[in-house]
Amino acid sequence: MESNFKLTGKQKVSLTARYLKGCTALFLLSLAFSCLAQVFSALLPQIIRFAVDGILKEEPVALPSLLSPFTTLSALQEAPLTALWICAGAALLAAIARAVSTFLQRITLSKGSERFVKHIRDDLYHHIQRLSFSWHTANPTGDMIQRCTSDVDVIRMFVCNQLIEVVRIVFLIVLYMSIMFSMNVRLSLVALAFLPIVGGSSGLFFSRISRRFQAADEAEGALTTTTQENLTGVRVVKAFGRERYEMDRFQEKNQRFSTLWIQLGKLMSVYWASGTFLTSIQVLVIILFGVPEAVRGDITLGEFLAFISYNAMLAWPVRSLGRVLSDMSKAGVSMDRVGYITTAQEEQNDPGAEDLPAVGDIEFRNVSFSYEEQPVLKDVSFTIPGGSTFAILGSTGSGKSTLAHLLDRLFDPEEGRITIGGKPLNAFTRESLRRQIGLVLQEPFLFSRTLADNIKAVRPDATDEQMRQATRIACIDEAISDFPEGYNTMVGERGVTLSGGQKQRVAIARMLLQKAPIMIFDDSLSAVDAETDQKIRNALRENLGGSTVILISHRITTLMQADKILVLDKGRVVDLGTHGELISRPGMYRDIYDIQMSSDDRALMQEGGM
Repeated sequence: MESNFKLTGKQKVSLTARYLKGCTALFLLSLAFSCLAQVFSALLPQIIRFAVDGILKEEPVALPSLLSPFTTLSALQEAPLTALWICAGAALLAAIARAVSTFLQRITLSKGSERFVKHIRDDLYHHIQRLSFSWHTANPTGDMIQRCTSDVDVIRMFVCNQLIEVVRIVFLIVLYMSIMFSMNVRLSLVALAFLPIVGGSSGLFFSRISRRFQAADEAEGALTTTTQENLTGVRVVKAFGRERYEMDRFQEKNQRFSTLWIQLGKLMSVYWASGTFLTSIQVLVIILFGVPEAVRGDITLGEFLAFISYNAMLAWPVRSLGRVLSDMSKAGVSMDRVGYITTAQEEQNDPGAEDLPAVGDIEFRNVSFSYEEQPVLKDVSFTIPGGSTFAILGSTGSGKSTLAHLLDRLFDPEEGRITIGGKPLNAFTRESLRRQIGLVLQEPFLFSRTLADNIKAVRPDATDEQMRQATRIACIDEAISDFPEGYNTMVGERGVTLSGGQKQRVAIARMLLQKAPIMIFDDSLSAVDAETDQKIRNALRENLGGSTVILISHRITTLMQADKILVLDKGRVVDLGTHGELISRPGMYRDIYDIQMSSDDRALMQEGGM
C-alpha cells in the first residue's frame, strides 16, 4: 500500500469537479443565499447608527430611501418613540430576511452536499469492484473502509461547507470593510492591518497541522483494520483464548491514535487561544483610536457604535479562516487517500478480447509465477483434456491454489502461457472467462444473507427446484431442510453460523448452480468427513456431464478417481499420471498414499466400487 501517495493540485481540482457534476447549481444557490444573509446582517448596525445619530442625537443623517416617500427626518425627530418603533420593525424585518436566506442556504447546501457525497461513494464502490485481485490482497480491508467512510466525510465537510465558508468570508470582509471605509478611513486601516497578521498565523498552523493530521488519519486506518480483523476472526480469537492478546493489540493502536489526536488538539488549542488574544488586541486598538476620533467629532457616536459592531462581526469569520485552512489540510490528506483508490488501475481486457466459449483442452506451458518476488511456480507445463476430471496434489505452499488463480486470471503469469481450446486467456474478456469458470475455495465466503440468496448469487433467476437440485448434489439439502427457517435461514457474517463442512457444501451448491463448463474444487472438501466426501464425489460424477473438472486436494481418496493426477512439489511438476500409474512407481504420490490409506479409507474405496 502506498502510504505516501500524493495527488497534484490539478488532480485534486479535477477530482472535485468530477464529483460536483449535477450539484454545482445547488452550491451556487447556497452561496448566493449565504451572501444575501450577510447583506441583511450588515443592515442592523446601520439601523443602530440611524437611531442614535438621526433620532436620539438629532444630527443630520441621510434618511433610508424606503422611508423617504412617507416621512421626513424632522418628523421622525419630533416623534422619537415612533421612530424607534420603526427602527425596531426594520431590524425585525432584516432579521427575518436573514433567517429566510439562511434557511434557503441550508436547504440547498444540504441537497448539494448529499448529492456530492453520493457521487463519491458510488464512484469509489464501483471502482473498487473493478480493481484487480492483487490490488485487494495488497491493501488492508480496514484501511480501505476508513478511506471510504471517514476520509469521504472529511472531503464532504470541506467542499460542501468550508469552501463555501471561504467565499462567504471573503464576501463578508469586502462588504464590511467597504462600509467601514465609507464611515472612517483611519479606523478602517487599523482594522485592516490585523487581517494579514491573522492570515499569517493561520498559514503557520496550516503547515504544521497537515503533517499531524496525516499521521492521525493513518493511525485511524490501522485501528479500523485491527477492529475489523478481530470481529471477522472472532472464532479464532475465542478458540485459542487470544482475548487478552487482541485487547493489548487494540489498546496499543488506540493509544497511538489517541496520542496523535491529543497532539492535534494541543496545536488547535494554541491556535484558538492566540486567535482570541489577537481579536482582543484588535478591539482594544480600535477603542484606543476610535474614542479620540469620536471626541474630536471626526466620527459620530452612531458611526462609532456601528463601526465596533462591524469589527466584532468580522472577528469570528477572520478567526475561522484558520479553521478553514486546517480543514483544507485535512481534506488534502483525505483526498490523497481517496485518490489512491480512484487512480488505481482497473482491470482491463486486452485489445481484441472477446466473449468466447471456454471449451477445449486447458494447457499450461512453461508457466512461472511469484508472490512479491517469492517464487511459487517454476516452469510448470501440463495439459487438461476438455471434459476430463483432472486432479492436483501437493504439499502446502506447492502452488496448487495459484494454478486455479492463474486460470481464473486473478493473477497473470510472469512467464509462460495458459490456453483454453488453443486460445490464450487474454483472448477472452475477463468477465466471460470468469463466468465460465466455477471456483470453490477451501475457505468459501458466504454473505450475511439467507441461504437461498447465497446459493442463487451466481444465478438470481434460478428456480427453487434448480437450487434444490444443486444442494442435493452437494449433499446439503437435507441439512438445510432441518433448519427452522429452511432456505430462508439467515447466514451469520462470513457464514459464522454454519460449520466448516456446511459452508463448503453451500459454496459447492452455489458453484454447481452456475453450470460453468470449467469447475475448480480447491480443497473444497477438506472440512467434510470421508463418507460425505465419497457421496459428493459420486453425485458429481453422475451430474457434471461434459464439464472439465479440476480437483485440488490433500486427500488421496478425493483425487484417485480422476482421469489424470498432477503432483506438485515446491512449485514444480514432479509426476503426472493416473492413480494406478502413480501408485505403481516410487515417488511422492505413493508415499502420501501409504501414509493416508487407513483401513477405513480402503473400506470406503471398495464401497465406492474402486
